[in-house]
Amino acid sequence: MARFAIVVEYIGTNYAGSQVQPDKVTIQSELEKALSTLILGGKNPPRIKSIFSGRTDAGVHSKGQVVHFDSEKPIVASKFLNSINGLLPKDISVKSIHQVDEKFHAQLSARYRVYQYKIVNRKQRSVWDGHSLLVREPLDLERMNKSLSYLLGEHDFTSFKSAKATNPAKDCVVYKAQCTKSGDIITVEIAANRFLYNMVRTIVGTLLMIEHNKLKPEFMKEVLDAKDRTQTGPTISPDGLVLVEVGYKPYQ
Repeated sequence: MARFAIVVEYIGTNYAGSQVQPDKVTIQSELEKALSTLILGGKNPPRIKSIFSGRTDAGVHSKGQVVHFDSEKPIVASKFLNSINGLLPKDISVKSIHQVDEKFHAQLSARYRVYQYKIVNRKQRSVWDGHSLLVREPLDLERMNKSLSYLLGEHDFTSFKSAKATNPAKDCVVYKAQCTKSGDIITVEIAANRFLYNMVRTIVGTLLMIEHNKLKPEFMKEVLDAKDRTQTGPTISPDGLVLVEVGYKPYQ
């Protein structure tokens, strides 16, 4: 039995998240169906189980989701990539595959994850905006970065955790929280050892609330310290959110 790690890209718009759910189409269900067909063959092959580095919510996208699975059959990387991408829906693709140590675990071995949220900051939408959030009011990049700076380090992120979350985890270490701008596109990038349910979307929602209401950037720290979800901004649309990287060495 050999273990393989793959990097999966997907547009999450048409899926009920990454994780398998009863009677719903998810990234994992489509990936496992393709893996089972390709590796085991037959009309109704046994299911090959896959382990994701972490779950993404309905509508969230990925450029760097890491997944591992085990196979008793040998795999040739070039042939595998061509074949698996021929079986997968057009909004899911496998970017790379590598054989890894049997102790490697896509989720438990991960040291950090990086998410980006894309904001288009202009008065009118464009058909070329792609997966992003349109914000018509001018945004102040300097103020936004000041607000985000209060999230750096290890904190209790209860304020930014969905009330529907079942995982009791609340502490995260944020290594990077920064906005950059190119033309009228603002990208919010956050790197952390872990993310709570809806955490990035709620952080960005709070960031926009601070800007829209001309609150002081320190309000982000007040919200963080409150450990109270009712104090934050809205959980905004998942369509601008992308998982861009999963790291297995210390964040640098």
